[in-house]
Amino acid sequence: MTAVQIVTNENDILKCRSAIQALRPLLTGDLYMEAVQKTLADNRQIIFIEEADEAVAISVFETGYNLFRGKYIYIDDLSTLPAHRKKGYAGILLDWIMNYAKQENYNEIHLDSGVNEARTNAHRLYLNKRFQITSMHFVTRV
Repeated sequence: MTAVQIVTNENDILKCRSAIQALRPLLTGDLYMEAVQKTLADNRQIIFIEEADEAVAISVFETGYNLFRGKYIYIDDLSTLPAHRKKGYAGILLDWIMNYAKQENYNEIHLDSGVNEARTNAHRLYLNKRFQITSMHFVTRV
């Protein structure tokens, strides 16, 4: 079985660089390490699947509590390197998060996903994992 690991140190962060940048290509140079360190300091975790000393799939998620959701997990990022897609790694990471949520008594797991043709396979995965489309997400830039 493919092992899911938790980022615990700078070496792990560096292993995850390509998989994170596959989804977040603007995180280049020194900005990458700074952004990841700030993310981890803000109540988030990164999990990953490794092959040949490189993370081939990652997920970034936060945990929290609010009045609407209660105790929740929010998945910020789920990314697999293009050469390693269709191997089930994203599903393994989602299953890990779901098991973690059950063990730690979280009420819900949330995520947002962009809507375009390139996201069709991701949406199929989320629906197969029993995620439901429950709202529209609004944003304004300031």
